[in-house]
Amino acid sequence: MNAARRTDEGRASGARRITPALLKAWPLPDPSGGTSKEDRGRVMVIGGSRQIPGAVLLTGIAALRAGAGKLQVATVADAAMSLVMSLPEARVIGRPSDRAGAIRDLDGDATHCVRTAHSVVVGPGMDRSAATQRVVRAVIANAQGTIVLDAGALDALALAAFRRRRSAGVAMVLTPHAGEMAALLDTDEDTVMANAETIAREFAQAWNVVLALKGPTTWIAAADGRMWVNTAGSVGLGTSGSGDVLAGVIAGLAARGATPEQAAVWGVSLHARAGARLSRRHGQVGFLAREISGEIPALMHGL
Repeated sequence: MNAARRTDEGRASGARRITPALLKAWPLPDPSGGTSKEDRGRVMVIGGSRQIPGAVLLTGIAALRAGAGKLQVATVADAAMSLVMSLPEARVIGRPSDRAGAIRDLDGDATHCVRTAHSVVVGPGMDRSAATQRVVRAVIANAQGTIVLDAGALDALALAAFRRRRSAGVAMVLTPHAGEMAALLDTDEDTVMANAETIAREFAQAWNVVLALKGPTTWIAAADGRMWVNTAGSVGLGTSGSGDVLAGVIAGLAARGATPEQAAVWGVSLHARAGARLSRRHGQVGFLAREISGEIPALMHGL
């Protein structure tokens, strides 16, 4: 099923296409009344591994570019010092790794940061493993704001833990691509791509989450049945680290006070439009994920 047909079906069934007019009518929280960085919220990013230490760097920068006031990062101890040097804006917590190079667990310091953060991203640079499940369960048990699950943290057991908790004020945003969605549903990628709209809607409602099912056409579904569809962007966004950036943008917007569905809709749109800008400047493909975040502030303010 091609993108145009999916989009037409989405409009027919109630999904709203993300346009400048839609975003203008749904403005982000106004930062002008704030007096300090605390007023724009704290983001906690948890992820990375010995093999993929840069993922949390991409996510953290994106959260700050989206306007978050404070950033804290937990990653493997082996990568912590280099991250401190590369990301001086953040507080960095190094955690021991398991034999595979993944974060083994969260200590009291990291858990306190999860509790006091307005949004928490977990998953960038992490594989699906028992260690990752342990970390995700700790986040779900302690978070008080919006949780963004990405990459290796997209796990059915984690969702079951979230369903059991159901705490007031705690929300979850999932950002899978078709392959990750297929793994969550124990199906194949072709099935997800052919039925993306229906899958997004039913999954969000069944699990009480906001789901951003990424692809050339991205479907965003809220638990109450509302849906949005994005067809803007660039083929160049299909590059290593691009999803880490999107997760950070969504978390940064949520930390500033955007609702989970608003953060997802705005985040997807900003990410897509940033890719389109980079494609016009550099060519259809070849720009780097690290360059996406630099486009966000101007786009966010309509420049």
